[in-house]
Amino acid sequence: MIPSQSYSFSGIVVTLYFCFLFSFFLHTLASPKVHYCRHDQRNALLEFKHEFPMNLEGIDSVYDMSAWNKSSDCCSWETVECDAKGQVISLEIYFMPLNNSLKPNSALFKLQYLQSLTLFSCNLYGEIPSSFGNLSHLTKLDLSYNELVGQVPASIGNLTQLRYLSLYANNFSGKFSVSFANLTKLSTLSVAYNYFEPELLPDMSRFHNLEEFDVGENSFFGPFPTYLFTIPSLRWIDLGGNDFKGPIDFGNISLSSRLQILRLAHNKLNCPIPKSISKFLNLKKVDLSNISSFGPFPTSLLTIPSLQWVNLAGNQFKGPIHFGNTSSLSSLSILDLSRNKFDGPIPESISKFLNLRELDLSNNKLEGKVPGCLWRLETLKLSHNSFSRFGKPTAVLHQTQMVELHLDSNSFCGPFPRPICKLRSLEFLDLSHNSFNGSIPSCLRNFTKSLQVLNLRNNNFGGILPNMFVNATYLHALDISHNRLEGKLPKSLINCKEMKLLNVAGNKFKDKFPSWLGSLLRLNVLILKSNQFYGPLYRRHTSIGFQMLQVIDVSHNDFSGTFPTFYFSNWSKMSQMTTLIPKFGDTYMQFYIGMNDFRKFLTDSPYRNSMEMVHKGVDTEFEKIPKDFMAIDLSKNRFCGKIPESIGLLKGLHLLNLSSNAFTINIPLSLANLTALETLDLSRNQLSGQIPPDLGILSFLSTMDFSHNNLEGPVPRGTQFQRQNCSSFMDNPKLYGLEEICGKTNVPNFTPQESEELSEPEEQVINWIAAAIAYGPGVFCGLVIGYIFVSHKQEWFVEKFSRNKPRIIIRSAR
Repeated sequence: MIPSQSYSFSGIVVTLYFCFLFSFFLHTLASPKVHYCRHDQRNALLEFKHEFPMNLEGIDSVYDMSAWNKSSDCCSWETVECDAKGQVISLEIYFMPLNNSLKPNSALFKLQYLQSLTLFSCNLYGEIPSSFGNLSHLTKLDLSYNELVGQVPASIGNLTQLRYLSLYANNFSGKFSVSFANLTKLSTLSVAYNYFEPELLPDMSRFHNLEEFDVGENSFFGPFPTYLFTIPSLRWIDLGGNDFKGPIDFGNISLSSRLQILRLAHNKLNCPIPKSISKFLNLKKVDLSNISSFGPFPTSLLTIPSLQWVNLAGNQFKGPIHFGNTSSLSSLSILDLSRNKFDGPIPESISKFLNLRELDLSNNKLEGKVPGCLWRLETLKLSHNSFSRFGKPTAVLHQTQMVELHLDSNSFCGPFPRPICKLRSLEFLDLSHNSFNGSIPSCLRNFTKSLQVLNLRNNNFGGILPNMFVNATYLHALDISHNRLEGKLPKSLINCKEMKLLNVAGNKFKDKFPSWLGSLLRLNVLILKSNQFYGPLYRRHTSIGFQMLQVIDVSHNDFSGTFPTFYFSNWSKMSQMTTLIPKFGDTYMQFYIGMNDFRKFLTDSPYRNSMEMVHKGVDTEFEKIPKDFMAIDLSKNRFCGKIPESIGLLKGLHLLNLSSNAFTINIPLSLANLTALETLDLSRNQLSGQIPPDLGILSFLSTMDFSHNNLEGPVPRGTQFQRQNCSSFMDNPKLYGLEEICGKTNVPNFTPQESEELSEPEEQVINWIAAAIAYGPGVFCGLVIGYIFVSHKQEWFVEKFSRNKPRIIIRSAR
């Protein structure tokens, strides 16, 4: 028995041994070959790491740089790849804040076997060292999204093996052709968003492998580069954002052309689109916006069956829209014809575009009815036309996926269009600036669960605002101003936890101050102007809230009562010092009042880039206002008592209007703490005592009005006071020291006729909107008062096609 058992055990051991060997053999075959880093390569990488001032191991990054040490194999480090000999052939680093320049003797250039080098968005600055030309094995070089400057060194021309070169979004300048003429193996060349000058490569016929050519947003000029289109391998051409001149000539287009993406936007081509564009049989995305093109609708373009995305916005096309013999097999999904001069109706043949998801016809001269087939789209923008009626929907509306519907500034009238109530996925609805009437239907609650922006401004809606906001937990902005709504604000608004703007101005709401809105922790803009609200703003045992409020306008109501001295002490947002210096590309939440396109915050808005200010009591069309602007307007009510000293805590405040009330006693000394204040109106109250001398040191205070009070003593000597109109101090008989301002003695003792001559129309003296827009540097890329949410369905090519340089115009009626 024992020998038998021993034999059995030995057999098992042998069997297991051979199984192990077989498994190890299979594992060896399946496993990638392990490469071990050469010491000189590891030392070069560590030396490169220590060239930068930051402790990279403590940086919150996508990479763990602590692995870069002498005790580990550099071929196993993240971002590093080696060949079989342990030579580093690839180094790819993204979003690492290196915060330094690359020196000519950098250890980076000791990695002489590098084939691929990426330093993408690493906060690099300074010039490119000529030492890059020594990395002769490079096939890929990507230095995009840094702050590199100067000319690209000629030594880059030594990298004749390069197939991919991207210098996108830096600050390079100088001639373009010198450095790149020898890189004939390139398949991708991207130098967009720089400052390269004049001519392109004079002869690109040798670039047989070129597939992507992106020189957009530079300073190139000259005639249209026809020779580019002789390269049959090109799939992507971006010449946008330069100063090329027309006419457009694509040359002899080969039927084998592989071109799929073409961007010519923002040039000065000033010519019609040639019919030969229809020969690009593989074209998918084309951006010909803002090129001063003209003529009739380019029908030939839409005959390309592969087209998916077309942008012809901002040109001078005119006449009717005519789609020609469009196939129902068309792949077109996005069509932008906005900001042209098209007229007439939308042709019914648009129904042939079965894949159409987004249509923008805004800012044209179109009229008639909205075809019923358009209800099936995801995004429909028809703003600023003359449409007057709706066609019968051809789709089951509650099954459609419409997300945005822009019908503002048209000629619609009659009751609220009921088909809208069936759009269960709607996030954005703008019906403002029409003539809709009747009541706002309670059926809107059908999509309030998804709704983020609702704008019904400037219509003729009347009656009671329905209690329809129970499920509106994502609603960011509600503008129902300038209608004929009455009654009370519905308490269901308290469920709008994401609410940032509420504008009910210019209605007939009659209620006490809705202090319960203070529980909306994100509320930034509250406008109750020109209604019939009454009673005090503050009541005992009521939480004040409004911690995030930036703008409050309750003017032209019947509010009354006094304020406790601590009233403003909890308004924490306004107590923060802010700067109104613009930050281009800032995607911070913005507020909405008016008629703006909330999606295109990185593009040229197809809506109003100007503002017309109307005076003498007519409300203003809001447009661009600095993002951090803060204002309080309590004017034209019946508030009384002392202005609370806690007003001095609001250090971020830019405008304060307390005019036309019954405030008494002295002007609070704490106003001198409002160092950001630009506009102050205390006129038409019963204030007494002196104007606080320290107001003269408020360097930003440019507009003020103390008229029609009982003030006395000297006018402060600050420069800001000396620049005011004499009317800013009138009807304060005991004020003195106005000789330099008014140019006469005993100025306050005006005769009635003099008083009338010096007084400006009251509505023109202070206007918080006008003051905000007039604010110095902040206006350039300031805040659109409106909620903007980022497009979640645009593909990666949209960013490249729509990153246009901001063009903001602000115009006053004065």
